[in-house]
Amino acid sequence: MSENKAIPVLDLFAGPGGLGEGFSSLLSKREKPVFKIALSIEKDPSAHLTLELRSFFRQFSKENVPDDYYAFLRQKITREELFQRHPKAAEAAKKEACQATLGEVDEDELDGWIYKALQGKEKEWVLIGGPPCQAYSLAGRSRNKGIEDYSAEADDRHFLYKEYLRIIAKHWPSVFVMENVKGILSSKVKGERIFDRIREDLRNPGKAIGTDEKYSYKIFSLVPSNDDLFGRSGDYVIRCEEYGIPQARHRVILLGVRCCEDSKKREPNVLTRKIPATVKSVLSQLPKIRSGLSRDNNGKTWGETIGEIKTAQWLEKLPNELKEILLKHLDNIKKEGVLLPETGCIFIKEKPKISKQFVAWFLDPKIKGVCNHISRGHMASDLHRYFYAACYAELYGVSPTLGDFPEELLPKHKSVSKALETKSHFSDRFRVQVWNRPSTTVTCHIAKDGHYYIHPDPVQCRSLSVREAARLQTFPDNYFFCGSRTAQYTQVGNAVPPLMARKIARIVAELLQLEGRH
Repeated sequence: MSENKAIPVLDLFAGPGGLGEGFSSLLSKREKPVFKIALSIEKDPSAHLTLELRSFFRQFSKENVPDDYYAFLRQKITREELFQRHPKAAEAAKKEACQATLGEVDEDELDGWIYKALQGKEKEWVLIGGPPCQAYSLAGRSRNKGIEDYSAEADDRHFLYKEYLRIIAKHWPSVFVMENVKGILSSKVKGERIFDRIREDLRNPGKAIGTDEKYSYKIFSLVPSNDDLFGRSGDYVIRCEEYGIPQARHRVILLGVRCCEDSKKREPNVLTRKIPATVKSVLSQLPKIRSGLSRDNNGKTWGETIGEIKTAQWLEKLPNELKEILLKHLDNIKKEGVLLPETGCIFIKEKPKISKQFVAWFLDPKIKGVCNHISRGHMASDLHRYFYAACYAELYGVSPTLGDFPEELLPKHKSVSKALETKSHFSDRFRVQVWNRPSTTVTCHIAKDGHYYIHPDPVQCRSLSVREAARLQTFPDNYFFCGSRTAQYTQVGNAVPPLMARKIARIVAELLQLEGRH
């Protein structure tokens, strides 16, 4: 392990570490980390295990990551064996990654962790993270309306940002980066927009919580249209697909810069737009796998189940060009698809490839394969829907809505009839990620079912694996997600794309006049 003089970063509500990964990956011209995660805090047990493992990985320089780490990825040794073989790195990782619930942990204890993590570097450090988004998101607010006696005023999640605020007012970071969902812009409590209140509180954190008013902060956006004094709230929305991320993910990012006499009088740069990256650029060259069957199918195999489409009455009703594509891929499945590995596994011994633009970021030849590449099993009826949807997207370049499906393929749900009648957003409940576009937003809903995340290859006929979702989120291939498969999906869906975070870290480094580079 090398000595690290990088500027410390504290990561709150860290999830699996997307923001932290972006900051810690930024290197100087001398190939040294510009930032170092000094402390990360996350309440979810599985996400914490992921954070801790990644912290272990970062205790080593890129060239000196031990072979044992890759042996763990290949499932040759256990996590316990890995940590036992490298006790110093394991101990450092356990100190860095903390499992705790902000708002419940004793404030004095939490402050002690922070003081210890900063190690006397209180003058210049960075705070990152964002409070949980369930109370702010449009989906969360929709669910809350269905809860009897629900009160936004009584929902503690609306005010978890005050935990973030208290830490700012107590420890005064040089810069903070606060992330949240786009829905925070329209969320209200007692008729007041919560975003306006949060932004004003962040400008004067000491005043907001009634303590020391030692410093104030200027709040900036990172998108080109920002004007700090007169900027509209929408100016704080980063649309990831506009900055080279292969996903249409829209998030609110606030950059706070401490105002003080000795501070450098510089305003941050803004993000530079790039040509959109596509689903194909990150997924097309991963090892091919197929789904299994999640329920008893009267003894029929995967191939036989999909083969039933060839004699289905609805096939004859399709336009000729669409029918031809389905028949072509049914033949491909008979020749190739049945030979694919079923569902994949925690580790597949097949070296992946990726488009040239992403090689340096994603690939690590030491892995000698792919981890977390497991697909779900699917019901026979869903296999038919997924196959149809992928073929439709291949022909028309868009994912079909419910109105584009043959009636025989539609689920027998009341919500389906209602969606068809009202043409609501639920009409795209079976959504293919189209090859030549950025993906739609990867959310934690992917943990519940794969209907919104259908793989574009009809021959594989399945929803996305954890690794594929992680690639759309731009996690490097050597980033291992811990816990059950459901927990892994949830972690990926809740994360900030690390490659997006590194772009933000670059701006923070320039603001602090550090010598960083991509």
